[in-house]
Amino acid sequence: MRCWLKNCLLRRTPTFEMRFRRASATDRTPPRTTERMLYAALAGAGGVLAFAPFGYWPLQLVSLAILFYQVLRGATVKSGALIGWAYGFGWSVAGVHWLYVAMHTFGGMAAPLAALALALLAVLMGAYTALAMAGAAWLRRRWLLSLPQMNLLLLPATWAWSEWARGWLFTGFPWVSAGYAHNISPLAGFAPVIGVYGLSWLAALCAGALLLLAHPSRWIASGLLALTFGAGFALQFVTWTHAEGSLLSVRLLQGNVAQDEKFNGAHLGQALQMYANAITAERADLIATPETALALFPSQLPAGYLARLARYAQLSNSHLLIGIPLAESATVYSNSVLGFSPAPESKLYRYDKHHLVPFGEFIPAGFRWFVDLMAIPLGDFTRGPVVQAPFQVKDQRVLPNICYEDLFGEEIAEQLSAPNGARQRPASILLNVSNLAWYGDSIAIAQHLQISQMRSLETGRPMLRATNTGATAVIDGRGQLISRLAPNSRGTLAATVQGMAGMTPYILFGNKLIIGISLLAVAGAAILARIRRKNRAI
Repeated sequence: MRCWLKNCLLRRTPTFEMRFRRASATDRTPPRTTERMLYAALAGAGGVLAFAPFGYWPLQLVSLAILFYQVLRGATVKSGALIGWAYGFGWSVAGVHWLYVAMHTFGGMAAPLAALALALLAVLMGAYTALAMAGAAWLRRRWLLSLPQMNLLLLPATWAWSEWARGWLFTGFPWVSAGYAHNISPLAGFAPVIGVYGLSWLAALCAGALLLLAHPSRWIASGLLALTFGAGFALQFVTWTHAEGSLLSVRLLQGNVAQDEKFNGAHLGQALQMYANAITAERADLIATPETALALFPSQLPAGYLARLARYAQLSNSHLLIGIPLAESATVYSNSVLGFSPAPESKLYRYDKHHLVPFGEFIPAGFRWFVDLMAIPLGDFTRGPVVQAPFQVKDQRVLPNICYEDLFGEEIAEQLSAPNGARQRPASILLNVSNLAWYGDSIAIAQHLQISQMRSLETGRPMLRATNTGATAVIDGRGQLISRLAPNSRGTLAATVQGMAGMTPYILFGNKLIIGISLLAVAGAAILARIRRKNRAI
């Protein structure tokens, strides 16, 4: 069996190789490369249908298969780079087109400039895929790789590396990473082990296997597909974490304050009164507001406003987590969450956002001119520490993250695994507070909810979401949506939540596992190519 598998992986089928060689002879002509770029761009754009709110996850495998097929038809590194770039460009424009709303509708940027900025972002995002596909094409020529080696070893690895690099390079922009589409697919069982980038690698592996169903290695491809999806399904029944402590009653507020009113002085008073009324309407173990629900610094709030909330926390035996900007000076301020406990002697809890949004929350060097084209309040925050303590709520520990921060699963895992002595145990509940009103009534709301579900899958922790316009929701420790409020509506979501303890492999190792797996795959391709060259030389 082992010899048969090895021979299939080493095999170079003349009909397939001749076909690709003949196709390669025409790849040097711009029209053919341009045509393949168009197919790749359309496949990339169509990939958005695999994500929430659409959820057609099998389309993502087809989308990646089309990308790989177009790259394999080319003979040059240049054609691989161009096809990869076109795919990444289409993927990014379709996936995050709602950024136009933030820049133009609410940021005040002229429509042509906002469209140009979105296009330039897509150009940059496409560069990651371009490098991945160019690297695969270069190694294919250098090592003379067979189709099974390309499809099952090299292409999935380079795709996973591009996704991972996009998640941290230049502070990272990992929105619509391929793995998010599979929070509802059988591959979701792998999330607590290898995380979202591991799912991206598995999706690419399955896409490569799909292309081999018409190849003599189709039995390997079929078996690999069955094994991958079967293992993912089975892993969903593995319990990595366990219930800890008592149930908490929670109230999550959704203020639905329009973005063009949020920082408008004529409407600030109404918003402050609305949130005060909503907070004090009914007790709960935990009451949470959205990000910057109070859009003023504490010194700018009406006299006694925060003191009244603190007094309510004590009288009602409630814990409050309030989204508010906090200032150290006129130029040093943070996007924060302020926590009030019922115990009179307890100190105020504070969480400061660490992973800031480029251009919206911090200004990259040399781009002040770009930010000045928009009207963005509080646009240059100070970063908080990478690891911060959770908020104690009875016998549970609630760890906040603010809006964009829950895109970075390894940072949340680092907070859960950080050694902090016997003084405090890791968080048992995650809480995301967000304001997605910047993006209007767009698919960004559903996409962000899907991202939060992935964080629950990776960590085995429930995720609470308190948002301005949606999606305010409760997600359990298995990534399942328990309850939510309708987006773009004002209301309060009341629920009970069970905290979880224990460590998933992803919490312990983060992205190291998938980086190691993909490196082994590339090393395997190199070894098999070397063996084949030696066999041909004999």
